[in-house]
Amino acid sequence: MIYYQSGSENTVINSTDLEFGLYSALAKLGPRRKVLVVPPDCTRFHSRSGDITTLIYKYYKENLKDILPALGTHAPMTYNEIDEMYKGVPKELFRVHDWRKDVVTVGTIPGEFVSKITNGAINYSWPAQLNKLVFNGGHDLILSVGQVVPHEVIGMANYNKNLFIGTGGPEGINKSHFVGATFGMERIMGKTDSPVRSLLNYASEHFISHLPVVYVQTVIGRDESGKLVIRGLFIGDDEKVFQLAAELSLKVNFIVVDKPLKKVVVYLDPSEFRSTWLGNKSIYRTRMAMADNGELIVLAPGLKEFGEDKEIDRLIRKYGYRGTPSTLASLKESEELQQNLSAAAHLIHGSSEGRFSITYCPGHLTREEIESVNFKYADLKKTLKRYDPSKLKDGYNKLQDGEEIFFISNPAVGLWSSKERLGK
Repeated sequence: MIYYQSGSENTVINSTDLEFGLYSALAKLGPRRKVLVVPPDCTRFHSRSGDITTLIYKYYKENLKDILPALGTHAPMTYNEIDEMYKGVPKELFRVHDWRKDVVTVGTIPGEFVSKITNGAINYSWPAQLNKLVFNGGHDLILSVGQVVPHEVIGMANYNKNLFIGTGGPEGINKSHFVGATFGMERIMGKTDSPVRSLLNYASEHFISHLPVVYVQTVIGRDESGKLVIRGLFIGDDEKVFQLAAELSLKVNFIVVDKPLKKVVVYLDPSEFRSTWLGNKSIYRTRMAMADNGELIVLAPGLKEFGEDKEIDRLIRKYGYRGTPSTLASLKESEELQQNLSAAAHLIHGSSEGRFSITYCPGHLTREEIESVNFKYADLKKTLKRYDPSKLKDGYNKLQDGEEIFFISNPAVGLWSSKERLGK
């Protein structure tokens, strides 16, 4: 059922509109006594989910019992990050998702189904895992909050991904990521129908249909001045609410350029991107727009690690971003990679497969660290002086010396492709 829907390519949903839309939906749901909110963490700061969570707290007050940020494999939020993102919400309401310990397997999808949706590429079974608080918390309302946007693993982010991946466990996350990597990133991005989405939809229908889950989803775009604004707000309890948001997101967030891009400069906001695990969105989201032998430069002042999780960080440092053949060869021989398939999938996603060069300009990692994982290195200060984000506009820019670049101020809010790549 759809409880509220509003949005278009030109809509701007301001704070008053946001409150009206959200509270209209909550009123239709009737009184609730034990509410759980599952919003994204600070790595999705621009989703406006923090503002929505604050509004939910003001609406339910003492009946809002728990807030569980959907960390997935990310590091727990700090108190400062909580204060910044969820303004005015008491810290004692927040719970930390431990993806290795705090989960329960709520059902298992048979290997025959996995084989069918991957065209025979994979035939292992898939465990649907959730944080115990989500499945066994006894809440009479679970509000899953987040942004629908093109995504490299599942096609379009959010909806039930927020639960089964955001509050999922090791085996569920690992195997689902590897399904996506095996099927092929460029066959998935921007699609609502993908093998990973099929897994999650099966799990929703068969294993958690009894849970009182309602999805609160935003679509974020840029206005004429380049400012991020809410273009859509969709609230409901079934797949239709996701489809509506995804349709708008493709109109708002999918940028198609006439010709492949020879030089792309991406800026990673240090408050949002501190690892290549997240920062490689600069690679995922631009790869379909990059020209063969092109150059991708990533300005990453907050970059201090490769993986948000210590074990995954170690694996990235050990195996590096060396392309699909190399990663699959390592996977065949390495038990530790076999036990961390999401890391293996990430290594595949983070490589250009030798088609274009990737230069990272990190704020904290050294040249040796960057080059050890098979990226090129450039000095951040020098590169920022040449490509100053405050002086560049999103899209095409021509510098004073005549150099032409394509600038992206936040890779998390879009997907870029050339026209010719769409035809492949």
